[in-house]
This record gives sequence, structure tokens and C-alpha cells, in this order.
Amino acid sequence: MGPVKKDGMIDRWVKKHLLLYTEATSHPFILSIRDGTIDFSSFKRWLGQDYIFVREFVPFTASVLLKASKNSDDSSDMEVILRGLASLSDEISWFKQEAAKWDVPLSDVIAHKSNQNYCRFLESLMLPELEYCVVVTALWAIETVYQESFSHCLEDDSKTPPELLEACKRWGSEGFGEFCRSLQKIVNRCLEKASDEELIKAEVTFLRVLELEIEFWNMSRGGGLMS
Repeated sequence: MGPVKKDGMIDRWVKKHLLLYTEATSHPFILSIRDGTIDFSSFKRWLGQDYIFVREFVPFTASVLLKASKNSDDSSDMEVILRGLASLSDEISWFKQEAAKWDVPLSDVIAHKSNQNYCRFLESLMLPELEYCVVVTALWAIETVYQESFSHCLEDDSKTPPELLEACKRWGSEGFGEFCRSLQKIVNRCLEKASDEELIKAEVTFLRVLELEIEFWNMSRGGGLMS
């Protein structure tokens, strides 16, 4: 066998792990929003848990930005990641507004086991010794799963409930899709220059994000690991 061809690594990983990727981006929780059959209690559960997750996602994204400033060979990486970090302030405000609308008392929400696992994973990615190409892969994967998932709910033949359209537009929009594609370009460029060991770490991280996203969707539907 010859050396691994590294350009366009993301597309190869998605094809290689298509079953898991599809399960994460076309999960029954998302499809129930798309076809209008969702139980709103599931949405409220997701809302409270994702608020907790986003608050943990802020320091993780900041740590990726810090690594970009020190390790990236392209200064535009910082601008892309900073754009994502800056949007999280508005996102937290949105969660608070939605929680008030849906009567979800955020101060009373306890992190579910699936959420705890995901947040611990984020913490593990913030270790200083972890390579930039690995953590930026995680950032891309986390954002992209949401973008692809919620974009299904905006398709022409979707029956998304009007009450949930705003949530779907937040992550399923073309603007957010453009941000995710910018991250993908960063990841592909970094992986082209990565060592074999770094490539393995990045792929394992990608797969772990998909697994954790599936567990999070399962939890939102009322299944998954017990708290």
C-alpha cells in the first residue's frame, strides 16, 4: 500500500463512516421535527440540555482559537474561529429567551448523563498538548452535525412546526452552512500536513463526536443513558 492520500480527508471520512454520519445528521429526533410529529416535551428537554452544553462549548471554542493563534500556518483561521466564538453570546441569549417562552426553568435543569459525557469530552480536548488539527476537527464536526441536521427541517417539503422554525433557521441556515464549510477547509488543510499519528487521532475524534451527538439526540427523545 502507498501513503495515505490526505487531501479532502473529510469527504473520505464521511464516506468511510457514512452509516454513523447519517445516524448523527438524520436522527429520528430531527426527522420528527421535519415531519411535524415531534413531541414538544422532547424539544423542551433538548433546549434545557443544549443550553448547558453551549455554556461548556464556549471555553472549548476559545481553546481552539488559542491553539490557532499559536499553531496555525494561516492567519485567516483565527478570523473564522473567532466568528463562531462571537456568535455564542447571541446563542446563549437565544436559549434563555426560548426557555422563557417554553417555560423551561434553566436554573433547575440538571445535566443528563449523555450531556455530562459530552462536556467531559470537550474538557479533554482543551488539554494544551493536544494538536490543533485534532481540536479543529472536533469543532468542525460538532458544528456541521447541527448544520446538516437542522437544514433537513428547512427543506421545501418539510412540515416543521412554526414554533420550531426559528431554532431550525439558527443552525440550518445557509449562513451557518458557509461557516461550517470554512471550518472544513481549515480541517482539510491541516490534515494534509498532519502526521499519521495526528490523522488517527483526528479520525477517532471525529467518530467520537458522531457517537456523542447520537447519544444527545437519543436523550432528547427521552431515551439514552440515564442521568
